[in-house]
Amino acid sequence: MLGSLSLLAAPSAFRPFSSSSRTNRSSCSTTDHRLARQLAAECRRGSQILLRRHVFPRNSVYGRVSYGSPISAVMVQDTSTMTISEEDAEHIRILDVDTALLPFKDHFQYRIKKYVDQKTLFEKHEGGLEEFAKGYLKFGFNKEDDGIVYREWAPAAREAQVVGDFNGWDGSNHQMEKNQFGVWSIKIPDSEGKSAIPHNSRVKFRFKHGDGVWVDRIPAWVKYATVDPNAFGAPYDGVHWDPPPSERYEFKYPRPPKPKAPRIYEAHVGMSSSEPRINSYREFADEVLPRIKANNYNTVQLMAVMEHSYYASFGYHVTNFFSASSRSGTPEDLKYLIDKAHSLGLRVLMDVVHSHASNNVTDGLNGFDVGQSSQESYFHTGERGYHKLWDSRLFNYGNWEVLRFLLSNLRWWLEEFKFDGFRFDGVTSMLYHHHGINMAFTGNYNEYFSEATDVDAVVYLMLANSLIHSILPDATVIAEDVSGMPGLGRPVSEGGIGFDYRLAMAIPDKWIDYLKNKNDEEWSMKDLSWNLTNRRYTEKCISYAESHDQSIVGDKTIAFFLMDKEMYSGMSCLTETSPAIERGIALHKMIHFITMALGGEGYLNFMGNEFGHPEWIDFPREGNGWSYEKCRRQWNLVDTDHLRYKFMNAFDRAMNALDDNFPFLSSAKQIVSCADEEHKVIVFERGDLVFVFNFHPEKTYDGYKVGCDLPGKYRVVLDSDAWEFGGHGRVAHDVDHFTSPEGIPGVPETNFNNRPNSFKVLSPSRTCVVYYKVDESLKETNEANLSGVDVTLKVDAAEQENVEESTILVAHGAEENPGGN
Repeated sequence: MLGSLSLLAAPSAFRPFSSSSRTNRSSCSTTDHRLARQLAAECRRGSQILLRRHVFPRNSVYGRVSYGSPISAVMVQDTSTMTISEEDAEHIRILDVDTALLPFKDHFQYRIKKYVDQKTLFEKHEGGLEEFAKGYLKFGFNKEDDGIVYREWAPAAREAQVVGDFNGWDGSNHQMEKNQFGVWSIKIPDSEGKSAIPHNSRVKFRFKHGDGVWVDRIPAWVKYATVDPNAFGAPYDGVHWDPPPSERYEFKYPRPPKPKAPRIYEAHVGMSSSEPRINSYREFADEVLPRIKANNYNTVQLMAVMEHSYYASFGYHVTNFFSASSRSGTPEDLKYLIDKAHSLGLRVLMDVVHSHASNNVTDGLNGFDVGQSSQESYFHTGERGYHKLWDSRLFNYGNWEVLRFLLSNLRWWLEEFKFDGFRFDGVTSMLYHHHGINMAFTGNYNEYFSEATDVDAVVYLMLANSLIHSILPDATVIAEDVSGMPGLGRPVSEGGIGFDYRLAMAIPDKWIDYLKNKNDEEWSMKDLSWNLTNRRYTEKCISYAESHDQSIVGDKTIAFFLMDKEMYSGMSCLTETSPAIERGIALHKMIHFITMALGGEGYLNFMGNEFGHPEWIDFPREGNGWSYEKCRRQWNLVDTDHLRYKFMNAFDRAMNALDDNFPFLSSAKQIVSCADEEHKVIVFERGDLVFVFNFHPEKTYDGYKVGCDLPGKYRVVLDSDAWEFGGHGRVAHDVDHFTSPEGIPGVPETNFNNRPNSFKVLSPSRTCVVYYKVDESLKETNEANLSGVDVTLKVDAAEQENVEESTILVAHGAEENPGGN
């Protein structure tokens, strides 16, 4: 989203430890830090024990609701006291990992204390964080005894009613009552044993604000919202969704186990049809999920699930947070999709948008903001509550009811729909008061820990990750953050924010820069390998060469950058390959594969890019005559056997299969032994595999010497130049490559490119070839399938475990030809 909505002027790489990171403490002496120092003086006694226990004595600071269950509270005073040992409070484990963070210890203590305080209040007044996040069982429409109880938080409202089809849109007989916390409620008794509000009927919340004007709004917690498809610009209606048991989808399949490394297929259900129309959840499940499975992905990431009234927002201007988008079907249809994915062994992540909300008044949360004060609103007031680039509203993460709404929203999608985790959108906007606007992050730590940091948002994300992993320990949670905030991907128990992965957003920007601005001869092997490996120690990343951001109108996919208009005329196998198509297909394979193999601990691809989809995405809008022509995926291109799109698709399938059979993405062993600028070659090891990438546009090297760790016999396991991938078949796959020892054992400086062994290979231009070490103690029952789809080579599991080294080593080799010619 950041790219598509132009959040940032210049994304930066995620810098590992460097002298530039060791910033001066005085330069970030901010309001938050002054408070932190005061708190640190008071509670210099052990944040770590607080993070483990989340309980400590304190006086009551919150009022409590009076209607049976503690579902609402507002701050009334703060007389907190703490009695924790000084020794425990001094030790925040994230500071052990990165000592450059020590000058910001006060900041970490401050935000940890706020996190612990908030959890303690949840425990005292709501039964704990997990119970607090069951807000959907109290708010909105819920069956209770012999009727329906409807609750809505609208503290600024003067009067309130519930209206809908069930009462002819006349709320005079359905007046709601307000408690001292601004929560309106009403119980509507059943009629003759049946619900007074029928399933699938329209409902709205009607209230009078300070000016005496009555307005209708969609209930904030509504489970479904629809719009009249025949009325242009019609507002959405809230729908009471409570299907009878016969119509309710029942899940049949368990969640698949968490993979060692996620290989993610990012998809948009609506634009997944080959026809120029909006696709349905069930069609996606039956027609697209099998394609994803066939290409050996293990995770699907669904975009635009939460209801959004403007289709062209790509799902990022959410109006109804608990509603699955009605464009593609009903909530039961979405459940069918997720269950079908689970039956195929695919996990499903949801692209969740808690960074902002739609500016719409009639069908979004913004409509509840009428006349509300800053302490009683979903959003901040004034400029702080408005994102000027996104034209959207910004949440007040310090508000009790906002926390209930957002945390319950996460639990709702996990439990009701069985999602396996989330990709949090727009995290950079949440982390900083400036939202990253016109901010080019350089890696200087003062950029992360200053008065610009929104500590309320940081604490919300800590609570969110704690909740998600408490409910679903195997959940996968990914942050879309371009700033590279240290600790984002470390556990909350260590003082981190708690995400499992961060998107490596600098990588696609590097590829775009190269494709736009550099000739092939100008590509720097050192620069590429450095940017691909430039991530924080112990914080995992999801790498990608291109996502939906690079695929929308105004930008180009990598395939389109490489081949442009020739994709319309030169992709037939019945004609001779042009130089542009030859180069394009070769580099498309290499760019995606080196990004996957070297760029992170997981990999992501956007729908269609695996086969080099030739056109951008352009959603229906006024500028294109509201056309769906480019808001679809042309699956026919990859399905047509005589078109060259199939070669890129086959290679995508093969590189995913390679990770299945030789789990290199999950391996911590990552060693770049050679970044040869003269010959345009990069050699590296990931796990026990040896990767050789030759980016030279013309030169082939016979007898090119590559370093490796383990001695023995190596063979080709994947070759981008194989015939089945549209190559020329220049590399023999039945050749054994025997290693030679290099230098003095145990003395790395005497080795070849710091590797104790080496072997020689044929490296054709614009190819990538992967070699595996043959375990000669095992009898091979099958030769390596060169397509990589049905690789059956046996791997010694114990040997794989031995290579799980604890560090990422990047050792760039000498610039002269390592072949020793």
